[in-house]
Amino acid sequence: MKELLETVLSDDLLKEMSIADWGVTKDPIASSWDKFNAWVQKGLNGNLKYLEGERKDKRQSLEKYFPEFKSAVVFQFSYAKEKFELDSFYKSDQSNGLRIASYVLGFDGVDYHYSLKENLIRIGELLKEKDPTIEYVLSLDIQPVLERDLAYRAGLGWFGKNSMFISKSHGSFYIIGSLLLNKEIDFESRGPEVDHCGQCTRCIDACPTNAIDINSRTIISNKCISTFTIEEFKDNVLPPEGMENARGEIFGCDICQDVCPWNTRLVRVKNFDAPKERSKEYSYIIDFFLKRPILDIISELKSLSNRKYQKMFIATPLQRTGRVGLLKNLQFYSRKSNKS
Repeated sequence: MKELLETVLSDDLLKEMSIADWGVTKDPIASSWDKFNAWVQKGLNGNLKYLEGERKDKRQSLEKYFPEFKSAVVFQFSYAKEKFELDSFYKSDQSNGLRIASYVLGFDGVDYHYSLKENLIRIGELLKEKDPTIEYVLSLDIQPVLERDLAYRAGLGWFGKNSMFISKSHGSFYIIGSLLLNKEIDFESRGPEVDHCGQCTRCIDACPTNAIDINSRTIISNKCISTFTIEEFKDNVLPPEGMENARGEIFGCDICQDVCPWNTRLVRVKNFDAPKERSKEYSYIIDFFLKRPILDIISELKSLSNRKYQKMFIATPLQRTGRVGLLKNLQFYSRKSNKS
């Protein structure tokens, strides 16, 4: 199985899929389960109700999700290049001062659940071509799997104080995706990475809404800008206290990642390829939300029906929050600007 895996995961394939790193684990048990369970029991997941009940309990062991589990191949799909390109845009005269989480544009503006699912299926089918007895299931962040813990068991990094999963070589600007297999892989695991955060508290100090619990190294969801701007779909939800000190985040938030030394270091040492020609989804999101005056964006969103909005942003991350949710976020900054 080791040779089969290394044959399939060629350097060309890894580059094509923007896979920064990958690893293997045969351990089905989530090492951070007790911590996760306690976090949910305290209600710190806020309105993220999909993390409760049966879907919470399944996360304790991969065998509860895939009973035939024998091993997992864990991938880090990087969007660091696109992230740093987006940072350059924010510094340009074209920027209107608003921001979106960089993962939105990290996969050419397409919802990563679609693009990474295709990549994982492709890898799984390549494995099956070599060995038809292999069965696999996918794991992204929509399955009942603690995906960061899975990456930790595969030796790909450690849990940062901002709860993000961090790699010494690749920072934290990537999405974790995995294949769970019914065959054991004779591949030597690297073993868990040690904690390299040390005494650093930059992420905690930078968060304008104090959403990071330094003691448990978890996120208080109801205080998190990402939760408010992505997961709150109604227009009557109040923003977390301190959001007025944010940078114009209208969908997601990268603040705690932007100040992390393991990401700022990545900018200095990594030589990224020249920007490629971007998709229509990528360009449309930039043009619609990040270049025009905020009042023009609000006016157009108000004129749209919910169905029209969904059609315009179908298969992009921005489809999730919907027209009303985006209006809520934009109007917060509009009101803030009027008060200034």
